Amino acid sequence: MSIDRLTDQIERALADLMRNGYCVIRAAAPAHDIADIESDLTQAFETAPYCVGGFYGERTKRFGRLLVRSAHTERFVLHTAIMTIVDRVLGASCDSVQLNLTQGVAIHPGELAQFPHRDQDMWPCEGRRPEFLVNVMWPFTPYTRENGATLVWPGSHGSAALDPPPEDGGTPVEMEPGDALVFLGSTLHAAGANRTAMARRGMIVGYCLGWLKPYENQWLAYPPAIARRFSPQIAGLVGYRQHRPNLGNYEGLCPSVLLDPDPRDFPGATDAMLPFQTEAIAAFANQQRGSG
Repeated sequence: MSIDRLTDQIERALADLMRNGYCVIRAAAPAHDIADIESDLTQAFETAPYCVGGFYGERTKRFGRLLVRSAHTERFVLHTAIMTIVDRVLGASCDSVQLNLTQGVAIHPGELAQFPHRDQDMWPCEGRRPEFLVNVMWPFTPYTRENGATLVWPGSHGSAALDPPPEDGGTPVEMEPGDALVFLGSTLHAAGANRTAMARRGMIVGYCLGWLKPYENQWLAYPPAIARRFSPQIAGLVGYRQHRPNLGNYEGLCPSVLLDPDPRDFPGATDAMLPFQTEAIAAFANQQRGSG
């Protein structure tokens, strides 16, 4: 895809996303890439148990840690258009974004529609807030009205998230493998009911503000011994990156030091401040030196 065409695609998707709370990017990934990752996850889909509880779905299978279950996951996590959209939506509210989760999802025949919800509500903050989260749903099988396509409520995002829940049913987002559904953390949504004889499978990749606690504990999902095999960009997204000021550090340093095969016991704490904080700290110190 040419740069101009990609730029146009991103701008159209962003406009739809901010207007409606969601957008669909058709043919965002080649069909063979979808087939590769689905093949890698076949055994996990077969052996994973059904979820427990009405929210996750008792005829639904879910599992995480997709970056170790399939090497092909990385190309979806770092998808150029998606990452550009994520940075445009979240970048003004954080120093860096992080991976919130990667999750395989299979909704089996007989599953009921999921309780409508907003993913931002996992972080209980009252009143208006910045967007915390951008989710991407990648279908591995066709998503149809009949087999449980994701339901969204257009216009339910942003400040509308403070309004009473809408009484109408959601809009099913029908997609083919290779399409991508992008929606905000403030958008009301739910998995649909599966009234067919076949499971519908897909993958969720979510990104959130770097100063939030993510849904999936990334350091446990990808401890240093595993993260050392990742590219620097993926390692940063899963938590091996300090968020200024000094947030998520290890011994006062960026946790990427843990990717060294032999990290030092006492490496020495080092400031990681935002520019305006660095200037204020320096001015404060200089004032004291001058007064002496």
